Amino acid sequence: MSDGELRTNPFDGSRTLIAAGRRDRPGGGITVDPLETIAPETDPFLEGHEDRTPPEVDADRPGGGRADGPGWVTRAVPNPFPLVVANASDPEPEAQPQLFGATPAEGEHEVIIQSPRPVVSLSQLEPGEVERVVAMWQRRLRAHAGAAARHLLVNERPRSGASQPHTHAQLVTFPTVPAVMARERERAEAYSQQTMGANLTSDYLQEEVRRRVRIVAVADDAVILAPFASRAAYHLTIIPRTSALRFEDQPDGAGGAALHDALRRLAARFGAPPPVNLWVRTAVSGAERTSWRIEIVPALTQPGGVELGAGTDVATVSPEQAADELRRL
Repeated sequence: MSDGELRTNPFDGSRTLIAAGRRDRPGGGITVDPLETIAPETDPFLEGHEDRTPPEVDADRPGGGRADGPGWVTRAVPNPFPLVVANASDPEPEAQPQLFGATPAEGEHEVIIQSPRPVVSLSQLEPGEVERVVAMWQRRLRAHAGAAARHLLVNERPRSGASQPHTHAQLVTFPTVPAVMARERERAEAYSQQTMGANLTSDYLQEEVRRRVRIVAVADDAVILAPFASRAAYHLTIIPRTSALRFEDQPDGAGGAALHDALRRLAARFGAPPPVNLWVRTAVSGAERTSWRIEIVPALTQPGGVELGAGTDVATVSPEQAADELRRL
């Protein structure tokens, strides 16, 4: 590839500038700080501190035990500082709603605590522990199956926007489908119509496997790759080897081994787990021609005017180079 390519994300149509030369500018290098230390006495997610969170809505307790007590390996609670709320009030009506449109911010917002220990990153867990975490993600997605859209995400380390250092996921539900998810649904449907019923995600994965240059690793049930239009340096995508519409309908822990592998490779590359934003894309209302996937985007640089003002992401490491580096680890 040549430096300075403008690439299109096949899933949502967004654009990325592949600009490897930007790494040579002042301050353009990529470094990752050592992991933060969690002070147990101030950690609300630590086992034994269950009274510091809202009452749980779900928990994985292998040995049984009472709710809101110790003995859990993953635990879900309502977010005490929610982005959306059930039965949100209607905004005050506007005289010109076409200019000042607003609707209630209605939905559910949960926190999934991913370890009873003071752990900063999922990459610090054992593969089996990550699979149990993923199984809890699936349980909570199923619990909110009636929502038009569900967004399960993990922000790790402060640069990613995490407010608590203890590793945790969040699940946000929406009564309508957000614009990015709607674009993905529409592009997948359009692709299917243009190709006599083919699946966009499956065809994309098949072509990536054929070319091999962006494949990082292959697990039993999923493939790790550096996507063609990576949104940032060392962006990774996990796609199931067999297309499946809904992540939550797969066997418990699906993709967990691949997720653990991907995060461990990133930690090995930088000498410490990097700050990441990751999310699970599962089918939204009306989607029939797509497949679930997991996106892992390291938060290694601060978005600037091009990303925010022009809506164009910038990757200072090509996905081909990132895949080659991570494949060797």
